Amino acid sequence: MKIKTVSQRLLMTALISCTSTGVIAESAAENRSIPPMVSDAEAALSFWDLPYLDDAYIETSPQQRSDGIRVGELNVSKAGHSALELLAQQFAEGELGDYDSLLIAHNGALVLESYYKRGRIDLPHFQASVTKGYTALAVGRAIQMGYLSMADLYKPVVDMIAGLDASTLVAGADKITLHQAMTMSSGLRFTSEQLQDFRDNPQTFHGIAQTQAFLSLSQPISDDSQTYQYQPADPMIVMQVIDSVVPQTAKVFLQQELLNKLAIDEYTWHEDISGLVNGASGASVTSRDMLKIGLLINQGGLWNGEQLISMEFLNQATSRITEPAEDWIPDIYSYGYYYYHAALLVAGEPYSATVAWGGGGNRIIVVKELDLTIIMTGHDRGDDIFEQLADTILPAFVD
Repeated sequence: MKIKTVSQRLLMTALISCTSTGVIAESAAENRSIPPMVSDAEAALSFWDLPYLDDAYIETSPQQRSDGIRVGELNVSKAGHSALELLAQQFAEGELGDYDSLLIAHNGALVLESYYKRGRIDLPHFQASVTKGYTALAVGRAIQMGYLSMADLYKPVVDMIAGLDASTLVAGADKITLHQAMTMSSGLRFTSEQLQDFRDNPQTFHGIAQTQAFLSLSQPISDDSQTYQYQPADPMIVMQVIDSVVPQTAKVFLQQELLNKLAIDEYTWHEDISGLVNGASGASVTSRDMLKIGLLINQGGLWNGEQLISMEFLNQATSRITEPAEDWIPDIYSYGYYYYHAALLVAGEPYSATVAWGGGGNRIIVVKELDLTIIMTGHDRGDDIFEQLADTILPAFVD
């Protein structure tokens, strides 16, 4: 893969300016700043058939576009600048895995933008479980608009979902609150045979029937069972609550009251077998639109002067609530409402990071103390780069 680094491009421009006319140099400067865009032929392909870029794009003075994102220049120490460029080049060369983009915003402005492999500036990238973080924001938006309250977080979800048949619910189903469902602590437990049945017979679980099945087929729910277990049923039930409490469908609510507010219009969000948008996964948005969501979190739910997300809710959602006891989750992570929390050390000083994490290497990382928002997309199977990423990026902005 060819890499057009900032330093290489500046050197090239300098050589051209010495050997040719100013017009040619200006033309080269314009060409070097064009980010990769998806072609018509590529747009018709699945993500997994998308060809890798021939040339990586690494820019420390990103273009201003008409998408509402403020841009700036990477203004860090020489050592920090070099370290960040080297990190982006390592991504481009595949030395760190299969990653498609890395964007960094500092003090609210995009200062590093890079794309490689299957990354395109205008192509929505699958989010995997980052989608869960968007589901949490939808709850925060519903609270801000008065459709839910903070007190409702601690009320049984069965009292908020219209159309449930209470006579079939498993013992303890009324113990599940929004708070527990959003911390993966609903207590729902299914056998492998039941999970296979969900997958094999989607027509049986359309609409409210899916939530009815979750709450009826689970093993009995008790205080002992309501511990952390990462599973899609919990955010799917939360999406069912949203659909029940807002005046329109959850899909329309998400579009009108969250995505449109952020001027996010190039996206997809797949439905699960219930017919609702999937609260657990299934969204695809561009890297720049992921950055908007990260900036929204960094700004305490405020966007263009409007409080989109309840600040009280967002503070709770991004706090340390429970410990995610799963072997595949790093020990440094704790869990809030579908957001991870990590304390990252730089020169012995801790910095709190809020992380929306999805498989393949998709992440929204917010470090409020440094006014730093980091976006990654990827399709890497291992995806164990978080601490290495933090070890390189954070020090550049601490210096």
